[in-house]
Amino acid sequence: MTKPEKDAQKLRDPSLTDGVRALLEDGQTLVEAELAFQQARIAYGWGRAKGVAALLLLALAFGFFTLVALVVGLLLALTPLLTAWGALAVVGLGLLLLSGLCFFSAVSRFRKARDVLLGKDGAA
Repeated sequence: MTKPEKDAQKLRDPSLTDGVRALLEDGQTLVEAELAFQQARIAYGWGRAKGVAALLLLALAFGFFTLVALVVGLLLALTPLLTAWGALAVVGLGLLLLSGLCFFSAVSRFRKARDVLLGKDGAA
């Protein structure tokens, strides 16, 4: 067999190493493309998350000021009925009660979630 015949034979019948090399190159290209895609997704999500976070902070600020206005309005409305100290006591105790309920509800939910995540779900 002459040299050109051997080269022609090699072109027709690729060796196993050539196949593995091509497979590795394809895998590397696939990994690079996937990394680029995931980086683009993260960049897009981060950009959107910053806007969402800013809007949520504004919503919290407006909600806080709304609650302050309601408390002040409630104090002003109750003052003629209960005196200033009575209105302050009623509003203060009401807010303390609401904050206590929220706190104990949050603690209860935290404990339930912790138990579920740790596999201690006793609800069965």
